[in-house]
Amino acid sequence: MKKQSTTAVALPRTEPWHLIAALMAALAISAGCSTSAEKPAPPPPGVTVIPVLQKDVPLHQEWVGTMVGNVDADIRPKVDGFLLSRLYTEGSYVEKGQSLFLLDQRQAQAAVEQAQGRLERARSVLAQAQIDVRRYTPLVAQKAVSQAELDKAMSSERAATAEVEADQATLDNAKLNLDWTTVTSPISGIAGVAKVGIGDLMTPVTVMTTISSVDPIYIDVNIAEQNYLRFRREKPGEAGGQNLELILGDGTVFPRRGRTMFVNREVDSRTGTIQVRCEFPNPGNLLRPGQYARIRAVTELRKGALLIPQQSVSELQGVYQVGVVAPDNKVTIKTIKLGPQTGDMWVVESGLQAGDSVVVDGLQRIKSGMTVAPSPFKDTQTNALTGGK
Repeated sequence: MKKQSTTAVALPRTEPWHLIAALMAALAISAGCSTSAEKPAPPPPGVTVIPVLQKDVPLHQEWVGTMVGNVDADIRPKVDGFLLSRLYTEGSYVEKGQSLFLLDQRQAQAAVEQAQGRLERARSVLAQAQIDVRRYTPLVAQKAVSQAELDKAMSSERAATAEVEADQATLDNAKLNLDWTTVTSPISGIAGVAKVGIGDLMTPVTVMTTISSVDPIYIDVNIAEQNYLRFRREKPGEAGGQNLELILGDGTVFPRRGRTMFVNREVDSRTGTIQVRCEFPNPGNLLRPGQYARIRAVTELRKGALLIPQQSVSELQGVYQVGVVAPDNKVTIKTIKLGPQTGDMWVVESGLQAGDSVVVDGLQRIKSGMTVAPSPFKDTQTNALTGGK
């Protein structure tokens, strides 16, 4: 049997670097396809907006003042004497006529007793003169004594009467001096700290303490001439009305309103201010002389004022800017001119119109021409002014 022969077919050999090149080409094609696809645009930034409010706004102004009592009485003794005791509690409320100090009464008491003795002696002389007149009168008619004797007796009677009246006045004055050794309060009010000590020698020029009547209490403020003129032009008939607010040193508002009592007669040429005295009721004696206070009053009613929240304003080197959102949600940064503050709102003098939507939160993230996603501002206090718009 004939043996068949077989022929082997040789396959081409693939080099490893060919595989690496093909893999790199595939990766390049894949990367090129991914970079050619566009990325999605980011969403517009969210901001909160509020419309510019237009309304009549009362504008307030404040002045710093100092409280004074409506009466500040310096207590001085009427007579000389050593101080024996203090009869009141310092800082307490005292009534008119209440005893405050007691001086040594011995000298005054001796003067009273001396005056009483002189008065009794004068009265006895007068009694004798009256007896002589009654005795001589019928005797003159009987020619028993001369008319000259009767005239002398009547003259002695008149002199004795005058002496009695003079000694009576001396006694009354001595009793007054004795009463004045007890120093009393001439008014009702708050008694201050005693300025003298037990054992000190008092004279009529010695200030022993001060008593202040503080209901009502006065507050003196100095206002600029321009503010005074504007206030009188805007409210000429309200000088005596209860239209003043009092802000205390701790920032709280005093519950009672006050009024303007008077304006001083002249403007201080050195400061350009004029003194105004205000009056506030003080039934509980909470307010005391010397306290710091701020007086707040409505000085102007701004008709149709434009209002925006203070937090919507950006300030840089004296330039004030706000972001205004148009109906197409595009932002414009505007420079504005601000007026006075009222509450947490600014009065806008120029740069905005009523109804413009201003950015409240998010102003730092935007610039002119940018599209934003606005949403209404939810601040409670501001919405109360805008009516929740």
